[in-house]
Amino acid sequence: MTDAGAGADTTASSSARTPTDEQLLAAHIGGDPRAFGRLIRRHQNYLWAVARRSSHSSEDASDALQEALLKAHRNAGGFRADAQVRSWLHRIVVNCALDRVRHNTLRHTVPIPEFDTPALADPRDATAEIDTRLAVDHALQTLPADQRDAVVAVDVEGYSVTDAAAMLGVPTGTIKSRCARGRAKLALALGHLREPDDIGPGGNPSVPVGV
Repeated sequence: MTDAGAGADTTASSSARTPTDEQLLAAHIGGDPRAFGRLIRRHQNYLWAVARRSSHSSEDASDALQEALLKAHRNAGGFRADAQVRSWLHRIVVNCALDRVRHNTLRHTVPIPEFDTPALADPRDATAEIDTRLAVDHALQTLPADQRDAVVAVDVEGYSVTDAAAMLGVPTGTIKSRCARGRAKLALALGHLREPDDIGPGGNPSVPVGV
């Protein structure tokens, strides 16, 4: 007969031997050559999904993910304990995908968010579309990191507010407020791209803020 107490002790011991994400990252920073690989294997499917959603093609996603993992490996010492490790990795992957937009005008890794998309004068004008997409990417890069993370998660990657909150480790109300502030800043930054009819009284761009 198996002793119930012994079984509980075995379960507790097994749990204790499974390091948390934070412990693995700390071990990597401390010089453990295997810790980072264990951490990435734990989240590789999730990180690939993030890269793929933020990219135009599998090739771009693969390149962005590879670059992100190299940055995370090298800059692990900059991780702040007030964030979740997965959120930190998510941010690096998204930023690498956005960087590829800025340096590649023929392939676009991020679609234009609907909340601030100016109407193009000629929808058939591919050059104007490229310029617009690059302007949107540049505007996203000017946002504070917390606002950019929320806007990208909800408006670019298509997560619900609830899912974005769980992913970034903050309350849903925080996601809503960060999105609202980020959208307002983007509307101002991209007002020069709008048609004259969209300019409100006093010369201010009347750009609707999304929900």
